[in-house]
Amino acid sequence: MGYEAGQFDVIVVGAGHAGVEAALASARMGAKTLCLTLNLDTIAYMPCNPSVGGPAKGIVVREVDALGGEMGRNIDKTHIQMRMLNTGKGPAVRALRAQADKYQYQNEMKRTMENTPNLTLRQGMAERLLMEDGKCRGVVTQTGAEYKANAVVLTTGTYLRGKIILGELSYESGPNNMQPSVNLSYHLQELGFEMVRFKTGTPPRVNSKTIDYSVTEIQPGDDVPRAFSYETTSYITEQLPCWLTYTSPETHELINGNLHRSPMYSGMIEGTGPRYCPSIEDKIVRFNDKPRHQIFLEPEGRSTEEVYVQGLSTSLPEDVQRKILASIPGLEKAELMRAGYAIEYDAIVPTQLWPSLETKRVDGLFTAGQLNGTSGYEEAAGQGVMAGINAALKVQGKDPLILDRSEAYIGVLIDDLITKGTNEPYRLLTSRAEYRLLLRHDNADLRLTEKGYEIGLISQERYERFLEKKDQVTAEIERLEQVSIKPSEEVQALLEKANSSALKEPMSAATLLKRPEITYDVIAKIVPAPTNLDEVVAEQVEIQVKYAGYIDKQLAQVERMRKMENKKLPIDLDYNAINGLATEAKQKLLEVRPLSVGQASRVSGVNPADISILLIYLEQGKLAKLAQ
Repeated sequence: MGYEAGQFDVIVVGAGHAGVEAALASARMGAKTLCLTLNLDTIAYMPCNPSVGGPAKGIVVREVDALGGEMGRNIDKTHIQMRMLNTGKGPAVRALRAQADKYQYQNEMKRTMENTPNLTLRQGMAERLLMEDGKCRGVVTQTGAEYKANAVVLTTGTYLRGKIILGELSYESGPNNMQPSVNLSYHLQELGFEMVRFKTGTPPRVNSKTIDYSVTEIQPGDDVPRAFSYETTSYITEQLPCWLTYTSPETHELINGNLHRSPMYSGMIEGTGPRYCPSIEDKIVRFNDKPRHQIFLEPEGRSTEEVYVQGLSTSLPEDVQRKILASIPGLEKAELMRAGYAIEYDAIVPTQLWPSLETKRVDGLFTAGQLNGTSGYEEAAGQGVMAGINAALKVQGKDPLILDRSEAYIGVLIDDLITKGTNEPYRLLTSRAEYRLLLRHDNADLRLTEKGYEIGLISQERYERFLEKKDQVTAEIERLEQVSIKPSEEVQALLEKANSSALKEPMSAATLLKRPEITYDVIAKIVPAPTNLDEVVAEQVEIQVKYAGYIDKQLAQVERMRKMENKKLPIDLDYNAINGLATEAKQKLLEVRPLSVGQASRVSGVNPADISILLIYLEQGKLAKLAQ
């Protein structure tokens, strides 16, 4: 028999990387929020590698921060190492990556949540939704507690009908032997949601004291202070290194000789695994021409001896894992502390979502994170902050916040999921973003702080600092365009030192800065700024001036696409009644129900001829009549 346990505006189910962002965003926007989780000791737990960021993902963390989310602030306070990747490449692919102290990361996030006004934390297992006239009005837990709300956000990660597989052994479980959620998955299917079965995996952990680091290559952090959050002002200087080693021919022989015992090849695993994070047995089979594969040894924190063996994700039996470890240089005597395993879980087909992450089937129900078919903490956090924002906006009777593909990687991620769906755990890559020169690590604040401020997640003080930075960038670019540099002896000497050709005639400072070898520091020596500019302002000035031509080209592309995005389609359009549309296009468009011609053009199975027909119907004013 159930009992009334409380009334809230928004309920968030789950407290992983999506759940914490959703709950914090909702509460900070003034919505009375409940965060319901299976275990309060595993808030923001890192079941896979203890790191945040990397290509594309690191930019998402910056975007979450620019919107007022927590992941960036939290990793800045709890990392053991910070590195900027791809520094030798262009700004579109530079990305920050941090090794986390995974236990400190959890504890700090829990403390933040406990101290957030409007946010209630509660341990419990949600088993079903409270439904009223097709609308979600709360959740019921295993103990019969009925929590009511006007919006519910599900962020159940890999727990729905979770099943751990290790060699010939398999059992129902969430990550790391935690309790799985079974009934909620069946309940979602009863409500008519289409579910898929996905799989992910994790490598073994070994004892640091038993590793021979002398035969591995050290991978230190950067020696300059770096941070994900635009609010971070104090930096961790004492960093711990990671280490690099490789698989050996013996490793490959062991794996090939034991493939018959691998659940991946014996048929025990039904779920589809992530293409861009394959298991070691998958790598050996698919890339059998490669003599070796990289293995990174990553410490899990300052207060533990556990080391994460990155690159050795596996579900082979434990006895085989021990032999594999012993075949890797540096790990010959490594003591296995936890075996690697695969985990299968249920996810919902994400084409069942609107761009706000609200489900099309159930009003007031939002989903975020791995439940939507993604992989990775950062992808989860990006969806979580958006689902929390949109759940709070819905309760407040306001329009949802939708990020465009040209505004954020979060926009690319959500649009890909809801428009194209995914047949494997989805991972963000820079190549998925057609406007990646606009979506850089350095300009996330310029793209999104305004939006974060408008919805109430960015403080007045932070917003004013942002406006000041923006003004400084604009003023300095204007100054560089106006100031002329003459070919004096001093100038020619500085240019020679920078391996740049001499000036033949006067040139604006901005034009000179466009030379690939000339940095803002060189320009500042020739024509110093009136005041000492902050390093981040100088970086922004340099990128905007150097890449102005390319940026303008991308902005023109965005403008062309925006015209297509502005051509709105009725939600309940009967595509079967449109003559000339291909049968596949009709099926896919009815499934996705795109909100614009732009979105329709990205639906897989819809080709340019189908889009031309839609445009003709739209121009003739016929579409409104075909709405069901």
